[in-house]
Amino acid sequence: MASRKLSKASLSFLTKTRPSKPSIPVHHNAARCVHQSTRLPAMAASNAHTRPTLHPLHQPSTMVKPPAVSGSRSIFIQTENTPNPDALKFLPNHPILPPGLSSPFIEYMNPRSTLAPPHPSPLAAQLMNIDGVTSVFYGADFITVTKAGDANWAHVKPEIFSLITEAVTSGAQIVNVTESRPGESGQDGGEEDSLSYNENDSEVVGMIKELLETRIRPAIQEDGGDIEFRGFEDGMVMLKLRGACRTCDSSTVTLKNGIEGMLMHYIEEVKGVTQVLDQEEEIAVAEFAKFEEKLRKTKGADAAPSTVGKGTLDTVPG
Repeated sequence: MASRKLSKASLSFLTKTRPSKPSIPVHHNAARCVHQSTRLPAMAASNAHTRPTLHPLHQPSTMVKPPAVSGSRSIFIQTENTPNPDALKFLPNHPILPPGLSSPFIEYMNPRSTLAPPHPSPLAAQLMNIDGVTSVFYGADFITVTKAGDANWAHVKPEIFSLITEAVTSGAQIVNVTESRPGESGQDGGEEDSLSYNENDSEVVGMIKELLETRIRPAIQEDGGDIEFRGFEDGMVMLKLRGACRTCDSSTVTLKNGIEGMLMHYIEEVKGVTQVLDQEEEIAVAEFAKFEEKLRKTKGADAAPSTVGKGTLDTVPG
């Protein structure tokens, strides 16, 4: 009997319900555990202003922000220096020339040309209206702006940035296409590409064009300019430099040491290269030659070289 009572007492002790402890939720996600923990004090209105502010997705402030709901967008305009200190190359990451244009460039030499057919450009008109800007050159995806020698880029560049940004973000065409009468053209370029294939070209001219197109033009475009083929007579290749290269002091070196050397190396019929100048450029060169001659007489025969090119102070014997 005693053993039976003992077994009953043991059974009742073992089966007795113990008071349950409050369960502690287990969070497998550490981040959620931190935010849902009851140990963190609630954020009161009095200290809400002390809460740190984080940028969306922790993006650095230098990154381009996504488009706003209103439709405006941010653009990034890159600038590149050219061998010409008075010319800057602007790359707005946006096509500049109208689709279907046969020429790889358009150049505006004066304010009137920006409004004349067949390729008027409101942006070029605004750029030419900036005090100190002398010409605007459009490549396929870049804009080269040339200023006067006495103008300061610190004053000119901000206005150029503002106008290009406004033109690109507006979504309007950079260059318009209008009808013009035969032989009427307000801009340089914009017509047929002078380096394009022509079935009437001789074998030598075809080789010259191919070499200019594949080996020389890309390098000149990198410098914010372009090149035109004007003819081949008596072994001389006639070329015209455009954009930043047109008014560059080192254009003579580019023609003689670069282009002429390459053409003469690959094509034995080529005897030399000459640059074709417009009437205004010929006048400017003549005036500069007079000034240099006067400077040579002032400095004497021992004058140090100060400019580049044949007939300049570089050729004065030391």
